[in-house]
Amino acid sequence: MGVEKNGSKYEASVDTGEDERGSNFYVYYLTCFATIGGLLFGYDTGIISGSMLLIGDNWNLTTIWKELIVSATVGAAAIFALIAGYLTDWIGRKKVVMFASVIFTGGAVIMGASVNKEMLLVGRLVVGAGIGFASMSIPVYVAEAAPPEIRGRLVTINQLFITIGIVISSIVAGLFSVNKENGWRWMLGLAGVPSVIQFIGFFGLPESPRWLMEKGRVDDARRALQQIRKVNGVDNELQEIQSAIDENKKFATSDGVLMRMLQTQPVRRALFLGCGMQLFQQLCGINTVIYYSASILKLAGFPVELAIWLVCVPNTVNCLCTLLGIWLVERSGRRWLTILSMIGVMIGLAVLAIGFQLSIVYTPELKVFEAGVNNFTNDSSACFSYSKCENCITNEHCGFCYNRDSPESSGSCLPAEADHPERYAIFSTNISGNPVTSSFRCNQSNVWDTPRSDRTYFWADSYCPTDYSWMAVLGLALFVMGFAPGLGPMPWTINSEIYPLWARSTGTSLATATNWVFNLIVSLTFLSLLENIGKYGTFWLYFGICFLGLIFMCFMLPETKNKTLEQVQELFMSSEYKVDLERRRQEHNRLKRMVHPTHTFKARQHTRLWGAQQTLLGRPSCI
Repeated sequence: MGVEKNGSKYEASVDTGEDERGSNFYVYYLTCFATIGGLLFGYDTGIISGSMLLIGDNWNLTTIWKELIVSATVGAAAIFALIAGYLTDWIGRKKVVMFASVIFTGGAVIMGASVNKEMLLVGRLVVGAGIGFASMSIPVYVAEAAPPEIRGRLVTINQLFITIGIVISSIVAGLFSVNKENGWRWMLGLAGVPSVIQFIGFFGLPESPRWLMEKGRVDDARRALQQIRKVNGVDNELQEIQSAIDENKKFATSDGVLMRMLQTQPVRRALFLGCGMQLFQQLCGINTVIYYSASILKLAGFPVELAIWLVCVPNTVNCLCTLLGIWLVERSGRRWLTILSMIGVMIGLAVLAIGFQLSIVYTPELKVFEAGVNNFTNDSSACFSYSKCENCITNEHCGFCYNRDSPESSGSCLPAEADHPERYAIFSTNISGNPVTSSFRCNQSNVWDTPRSDRTYFWADSYCPTDYSWMAVLGLALFVMGFAPGLGPMPWTINSEIYPLWARSTGTSLATATNWVFNLIVSLTFLSLLENIGKYGTFWLYFGICFLGLIFMCFMLPETKNKTLEQVQELFMSSEYKVDLERRRQEHNRLKRMVHPTHTFKARQHTRLWGAQQTLLGRPSCI
């Protein structure tokens, strides 16, 4: 049996290091197949950014419908993450992951074949169910299979696969963006390919040994642990797991797991931290950056085709910095990595907010009045009455037309085509009983029907050309550079290791649901916030929330590096709880030394209480 410096134990050969290397190799192999679920989550998260620009144009979606389609997946994931907590305890971690793969594949097919916005919404809901199952079950499955010394790194691999999925989605979106009518179908439908691969690959992977032991399947648990560790002698580790399970059963109550968690001080504090970390991870605005990154870049002044490709920049930075986080998590520790990550996110948000403020202050003035060409007046359309670009694009029925060589001096505000405002300008009215149709510069022939490289005039329905567009790209890159190493993976890593065995599934499920609920709130309100408090106001709001999150992390987050799952739980005990625990330990030891028959009943009573207290540590009471 191998013993690590931190006191954790796992089976390994004592005379060579081959078993350790073999064990680690298989654990990495298992983790990579499991975290394909993270890749699916990342792909779906990222692909909606580019596809929505095309879907919104083809179906002329309102702001509410755009928010519903984006956030439907998040809402479904929040609900099914809670259900997954019970399913993983009932049928096992492995089966839930495989079930998630099947659901995700079905959702991808529905989205790709959608004939209207309602069918697309259903597909998004189905995919959300699969993501909810996977996001809760995968971290638990990986954490229970991993040795303590690499557990943080393995759970962080799930976040790495999420970022890889986001990068893949941005490349796929760029490739299919040229197909303006049906490109979005390929973007969404291809999400079903990785889920099929994961489903097939999971047939050869073992179930969680901890779950098998809890169900009394000792022989199956031994085989699973031998397969994972690549050694035969695993009896001591199995005994440790069994001892913890036995003590959990002694401490079982009729109030249910959740009530038991709330009544137990260390676990209650761990749950508060776990849910709080997930809350601030979402309220910092990360998924507005991912879901709406193409829209943010478009708002900053980039055309649609370029905005979709530029999403690759922050997404690639996100992936590379997640790799950095995997390297740092077992070196710098969880606490400081998370705190510094939050500071980096705040810097990125500040750059975004300042960039949008500058673009509004220095917005181009309207120098050309095209209404006069058609004998229109200011009263014919509100678009003719504006004097600055920013005021023009604020009206959803108007757009900014400009010459590519001189956007500052050639701009005009024109009525947008009613069904497809993103495409070109057109306006019809009656003058003295005669129908008149516009002949604007940014008409269908000059803009929509002409390749972008050959155009003289450009049409912008929701952005103004500005010299500060680069700040949006920089701000997004700084944001994900700060987020990816710490605030991205650490809430998942920490939630997988701060609960005792009896509370692990429920605690992780509640924290995951918290993540999805606030993800839903942020994604469902982002576009509305842009319309009501402005672009820079929205990002300053996220900045303020991050500051509150920074204070929360500084006061609530302990260091869990190089500690076993059982040792971590001791970090959440209050001083009063530790005093009471020590008093019970002394009383227990005193009663064990008592041999007089009259003390037998009292000794047994205190022994049971002592065993119950030890359950909170997730370890045997040595009774």
